[in-house]
Amino acid sequence: MAVVLGPVSVADYLQRETFLQRQADGSLSSATDGRWAGSLSADIDQLLVRQLAWRLDSQRVVLAPASTGFTPDVQVLLSITRLDSGKNQPAILDAQWRLLDRRGHVRDNRIVHLEQPHEGSESSQVQAQGQLLQKLAEQLSSAVKPLANQPAVAEEAPKRQAAPVQVKKEPEKSKIPMASPIRTDMEVYRF
Repeated sequence: MAVVLGPVSVADYLQRETFLQRQADGSLSSATDGRWAGSLSADIDQLLVRQLAWRLDSQRVVLAPASTGFTPDVQVLLSITRLDSGKNQPAILDAQWRLLDRRGHVRDNRIVHLEQPHEGSESSQVQAQGQLLQKLAEQLSSAVKPLANQPAVAEEAPKRQAAPVQVKKEPEKSKIPMASPIRTDMEVYRF
């Protein structure tokens, strides 16, 4: 099965190196002794590609944009709007995805809210967030699998349309009055 993952959009507040902590009042603060090793967005993309490839048992799972000539069976459009946790707050992932078939038609659309408890340390929070991404990949692969058996675009019977009957009509007169000048010292037009 050929799958294109992306574009994957990740919430703006996650586009930083600092590890964010959700506070009891819902606010976010930067962790004092932890940060992401690289781009969190790129890491999410790579984790999801590996998880989908493993769960679909396919080596044909790629990130968007796909190379020229790669024709996917399914394209997964994914938006992650929340991925965070706090010392006393569970890890939470909010996302939405749309699945497009070979012809570009939307075949599935889902909004997902996942939570994962953890022990409170920053390392356990990161582990819980990783588990949430794995659960997301599991749900995505379950939604993608049924689209493996769709007919190829070339195999679909072309729909015949009746040739349009051409009837000559006399041009209709416009119902909008033409602009006409009103004579004064200057030209003023009115409709």
